Amino acid sequence: MRRGGVARLGLFGASALALAAPAQADTLQEALTEAYLKNPTLLAARANQRANDENVQIQEAPGIPSVNATGTYIEFIKKSPNSFTSPDRTLQVGPELTVPVYAGGAIRNAVKAAEERVAAGQNDLRATESAIFSQVVAAYMDVLRAEALVSLSGNQVEFLTVNLEATSDRFEIGDLTRTDVAQSQSRLAVARGELRNAQANLITARETYIQLVGDAPDDLQPPPPLPNLPADVGTAVDVALANNPDLLAAKERADAAGFDTEVAGAGRLPRVSLFAGATYTDYFNTLAGGAAGITQEETTANAGVNLSIPIFQGGLPAARQRQAQARETAALEQVIAAERETIAQVRAAWSSWQASLAVIESSQVAVEAAALSLEGVRAENSIGSRQILDVLNAEQELLSAQAQLVTARRNAYVAGFSLLAAMGRAEARDLGFLGEGVLYDPAVNYERVKGRVWDWDRDPEPVAGATSTAGITAPDASVSPKDETATVSGY
Repeated sequence: MRRGGVARLGLFGASALALAAPAQADTLQEALTEAYLKNPTLLAARANQRANDENVQIQEAPGIPSVNATGTYIEFIKKSPNSFTSPDRTLQVGPELTVPVYAGGAIRNAVKAAEERVAAGQNDLRATESAIFSQVVAAYMDVLRAEALVSLSGNQVEFLTVNLEATSDRFEIGDLTRTDVAQSQSRLAVARGELRNAQANLITARETYIQLVGDAPDDLQPPPPLPNLPADVGTAVDVALANNPDLLAAKERADAAGFDTEVAGAGRLPRVSLFAGATYTDYFNTLAGGAAGITQEETTANAGVNLSIPIFQGGLPAARQRQAQARETAALEQVIAAERETIAQVRAAWSSWQASLAVIESSQVAVEAAALSLEGVRAENSIGSRQILDVLNAEQELLSAQAQLVTARRNAYVAGFSLLAAMGRAEARDLGFLGEGVLYDPAVNYERVKGRVWDWDRDPEPVAGATSTAGITAPDASVSPKDETATVSGY
């Protein structure tokens, strides 16, 4: 089975996280580690893949010799009056060995189909892992963005509160009009409403984070830069077509469907098997009334060849094969659909990433210009050449520019990670933040169960590996004190 040969990207550096220590999920590396080890969706996908691994042995079993033993005890309550030797009771015990020889290729092709579906399932697991990581990255950045917006909104409320007090004082001495006071009151009320919305959004972001990671966000640190992003969209598409797990899974399912067609066609071919058996019979000294000279116990043995040749089955094999061919055609079409979707995802993520980078650049200019403008408007207002409304507008422009910059930084990081995911390079083994001994390799379980023919072999009782979040305190909207510059440029 495919083990993922993509080179590590080293997203979080060469050092691995010390997993023995309790994780606080303060960094993106720790958040991804917690999700990798404890996210229930990911753990369920791994368990489902382990179930999928067993299909290979299930399909191989009909081609392996089998041994059965039967025992029959009969008490003859009423015997035929014309039978003078019938026993009163019998006990028959005997084993039987069956060795399949030829099944028209049905077993061989069924095994190949199961192996292809195992490979497809492993790629599905890769896709699930990438999807979970993408969700964790988005949740992590959403918390950072929400915290920044709460800080910005809080700063805005503080500024407008001070401004209203100053405006009211100047109104009392006749320096300003009631209109100026009303404008300040209106802006402050709006800012308080925006602060409450920002706080609600922060609580929602933290709840989403808890759902995905299984731990509360605690003083999240700025994320590391995303490495090895493609230089152009064409390179990104080429890498994705070779590595995207959804596309690879679709191709492997199409191959499996081809083997299914062969299995269906085998229904019209002969089947050959060998058999051998032995039977021990005990008449309990009742055969022929227990007459002397009559053997009351006997052992027999037999061996032979069983040949079954289908002659007419009402069109069943042909119908099954046509059905399998139609499903194979559907699987081939799904490969094209997966290819189209992969290309669209890569190009869309690339476009979003590039657009966010451009917005960051323009927003940085806007923040600098708005800050300079606000400084000038405040100075001009102090000498009476600017009105209070001009100061309020300048302050609002600065807040909007800062919020746009914060959102653009979040969008750029999420889009960049989504691009890596679409390229098939956003898994734990690619990001390099876990040691080799901690990485979950689905091929290990496949090799573990492959060829295990003992009927009484079983695994330990199932237990859930994910952690419950019922004991985590509901998050609030508190944020660490930060000045405006750190809030905007903190990540």
